[in-house]
Amino acid sequence: MPPSALRDRKRERTRRALLEAAVELFETRGYDDTTVADIAAAAEVGTRTFFNYFASKEELLFPEPDERVRMAVAAIASRRVGEPPVEVLLRALRAAGDNPGEHLIDDLGARIAAVRAQVSRTVPAVSGRAAHAQLVAQREIGRQLHAAFPDELDEVGAAALVGAVVGAVSGALTVLFQRPHSGPDDGERLHREIHETTSRVLRPWLTATCPAHAEPVG
Repeated sequence: MPPSALRDRKRERTRRALLEAAVELFETRGYDDTTVADIAAAAEVGTRTFFNYFASKEELLFPEPDERVRMAVAAIASRRVGEPPVEVLLRALRAAGDNPGEHLIDDLGARIAAVRAQVSRTVPAVSGRAAHAQLVAQREIGRQLHAAFPDELDEVGAAALVGAVVGAVSGALTVLFQRPHSGPDDGERLHREIHETTSRVLRPWLTATCPAHAEPVG
């Protein structure tokens, strides 16, 4: 394996170790009572190493925002001929991770989402960042959806569709995440509840569309 690949793997292991240590401490000690030094020590690195990966403690709760949007845009671009806008949007959101009922296969992802929702209730900086990140993502996904379906959705209609779906899921999951969870050992139950909640919220849109069986566009 080339040295560059080894370095990349080491960086990814360190980054994940920091995320895992942070979530564990946030769950057991609380966000406010956990410091950057605590997280670095739990991950067995120094604080200088921590800041090579994350600019702040808050950033640990938002690990991959740009990547999620990129995945959503790619999903829209890969739409099938004849596929309705709602189906394309739902698939894009699943790819982006804004529909947690499908994408949170990794237990760490589910735990970060749950902690973020809980912390957002009491920490304005986290709440503000979460709202801003969601708004930016919705705007970009809305623009891409309008570009993909210019004859069916104008800019306002595309934005409204994205906002309706994301808002419905986000509202339901916010209530779900406010319920007490026992921590890392409760991941399977949380995954199941996320999936069930998301499916229930999205049912009106899912039942209003018909499966498409055509080839990908382009």
